[in-house]
This record gives sequence, C-alpha cells and structure tokens, in this order.
Amino acid sequence: MKRAIRDHAKDFVAVIVLMAIGLGVSYYILQQQRLRIPVLEPKPYRLNAEFSTGQAVIAGQGQTVRVSGVRIGDIGNVKLRNGRAIIGMDIDEDYRGFIRTNASAMLRPKTGLKDMFIELDPGTPDAPEAKEGWTIPIRATQPDINPDEILAMLDDDTRDYLKLLLQGAGKGLEDRAPELREVLRRFEPTHRDLARVNGAVAERRRNLRRLIHNLRVLNTALAVNDDDLAELIDTSATVMRAFASEERNISDAVGELPGTLSQTTETLTEVERFARLLGPTAEKLRPVARSLDEANAAVIPFAREIAPVLRKDIRPFTREARPLVRDLRPGARRLATATPALTETFLRINHLFNLAAFNPGGAEPPEKGPDRQEGYLFWVAWANHMATQLFSNADAHGVFRPVTIAAPCAIVEQMVAERPELEFLQSLTPILMQACKVKEP
Repeated sequence: MKRAIRDHAKDFVAVIVLMAIGLGVSYYILQQQRLRIPVLEPKPYRLNAEFSTGQAVIAGQGQTVRVSGVRIGDIGNVKLRNGRAIIGMDIDEDYRGFIRTNASAMLRPKTGLKDMFIELDPGTPDAPEAKEGWTIPIRATQPDINPDEILAMLDDDTRDYLKLLLQGAGKGLEDRAPELREVLRRFEPTHRDLARVNGAVAERRRNLRRLIHNLRVLNTALAVNDDDLAELIDTSATVMRAFASEERNISDAVGELPGTLSQTTETLTEVERFARLLGPTAEKLRPVARSLDEANAAVIPFAREIAPVLRKDIRPFTREARPLVRDLRPGARRLATATPALTETFLRINHLFNLAAFNPGGAEPPEKGPDRQEGYLFWVAWANHMATQLFSNADAHGVFRPVTIAAPCAIVEQMVAERPELEFLQSLTPILMQACKVKEP
C-alpha cells in the first residue's frame, strides 16, 4: 500500500484535499441548518411551550426562538399531549437563567409562506428562574391566527359587507398610493405613542392585577361593613356642608395659594442646596458618630467619679451662691447696659495704641536708609535714651542737669576746658572772660 500511495502521491493528496473540502462544506451546511454537532457544540438549554395549535412548525427547518428580534435558540421537536401542541425550544447556553417562570410566547410567521418563529417574552427578574424542562403554560401562549379562521367566525351578511368594504376600499385607493403613503406617514407619531402606551400597560399588567385584586377585597370589606360606610357618607356630607359654609374663606385661601406655592418652591430650592451640602457633611460626620459609643464608654468612669463631687460640693455651693447671684443681677444688667459704651471706649484706646505702635516700613531691612520710618513708640524710647545721655550727672537726688548759677572766671574756663560737649559755650567764653576781667579789681 505504501508503494501504491508513493506511486500515486498526487492522486492521494487530491483525494485528501477533496475530503477536507467536503467536510468543511458539510460543516458549513450543518451550521446554516442550525444542526448541533454533539462533540463540537455544547448541549442546548431545553424548554417547552404549550400551544393550542402548532401548525407550520417543523423541527429542523431553521425556525428560531427570538426575544425582541434577537435569536436566542431554535425550535426543537414538536409533539402532541392532551390535544395540545408541545413545542420544544433549544435555548443557547449563553441565555441560561435569562427566562423566568412568568414568560410568555407567541407563534408568528416570518414570511407569507408561514415560516414560523417563536417570539418570546422572558418575563420579569423578580420571578423565579425557569429550570430546564419547564413548560410555558397555554394561558401564556398565543398561536398564529389564519385569516380564514377570522372569516369563518363571521356570518354570511357580515362577510358580504366586509367584501363590499374591501372592494370599495380598493376602488377608492386605486392610483392613490402616494396619498395613502402620506396618510400612513402622518399616523407614525400616533403609532409610536400607542406603542409606548401599550408597552407601559404591558409592564404594569402585574400592578393592574394587584389593583383589581385589592379593589375586590375593598368592595368585599365595604359590603360587609355597610353601616360604617353609611356613617362615613353622613360624616362626609357634614364635612362638605362645613366646607360650603366656609366658601369665602376657602376662596381666600385658594387665592393665597399661588404665592404660598411660589414661596414653597423658593424654600425647597434653598433646602435642596442645603441638602447637597448636608450630604457630604453628614458623610464626614459618620466617623464621629461611630466613635460616640466609645467616647460615652470612656466618659462613664469620669461621670461616676464626678457625681459625688457634684452632689456634695458643687450642689451646696450653688445653693449658697443663689442669694449672691440675685444681688448681682441688677449690677450685671447695668453692666450689660454700659458694655456697649465701654466697648467703644476700649476700641478708641485700642486705636490710640495702634497709632502709637504703627511703624510703616519699620520692618524693612536697615540698608534701605532714608525710606525707613519708625513709629511713635520708637521715638519715645529714643527720647528716653537721649535724656539719659543728656542728664548723665547724678547725685543722691537722682539724675539732673548741672546748672551753674555763679562761678568765678577761672571755674568757667576750667569747665569749658574739661567738657568738650560744652563746646557751644566757647562762643560765650570771650564774653564771659571779658566780663570777668571787667569785674576783677
């Protein structure tokens, strides 16, 4: 065999290539037909749906299961049980847990040739998850309706009237396709709004069921307590008569209502700002609130120690101080009356001290020279220093300025010679000396 393969190597390779191409084409066809390959693909998630009729539903024909137009699986086998069609749905593994027990299903044709698919509503998240093998009951499914079934429900006269209506509509719309298209285009917003309303009603049907149930319970309770209901009606009539007698006041209140609502709106706006600030503040205060228990526990020993002191010392002292406090009350009131004037006085004194201590440029570096300005306190200290230097002589009576009342000329000459700081007297020395010469005999 090896020799035959070696002699016909090209033919052998061609056969292998053809087999690989055939397997690839087969796999592609199987994928397009949505057939699961057991080894290569995971087992689907199987659910069932119970319909009154399963017409035109054929397993293995690529009929799909969709949610909002998105494929989530394929239609599997179809079987009959208790006179109803049980249609299997092979859901992809990716959507396991997506379908709930309050799901609903509808059979719809995809084309005019009755290529069917199942439009599935997966239900609400608050319902339990649909386990594998669970069957959607017939009350939550809707089969496809054929036009002949609708016509079969009509009697002969109604069918004749409907035929005349369709014939008249055909004649009326002949060669008026643009006008019909324009009419339908104008109805588009209405259809869109109706779709929103229907969607909202579909979302709230559970609430409607609860409302109807509660109304039934309420009506039953009212029927049992009819005497109380009659009393309620009589009381309401009395209240309404009281309202009628206060018609003018109610009208005035209603007239004041717009202003009140405006003020309320402004207040709520301010409260909203406060709430926006309060939120982060409260968040930052949370650690403080959490530590309050520890702080209270830490304060308990202190409170236990201080309680006897409060009871034995502070409380008797407070009782003894009450008469003094009563006597001090008039003086405190007068002091409170005088406090504004004292405040103004000390304010002026403070301004005076600030003026004395004002030192514009005094903190500048010394090298700035003439630009440096000192305050009044500096010059007071300077005057004190200069006075000390000037009155440097002292005796037992303190510092004083030496004053010569009378002295001979020799003493005057000696003083001028010994004290150079009296140099200004040198201009007077000749006069003094001359006077001395005149007075000497």
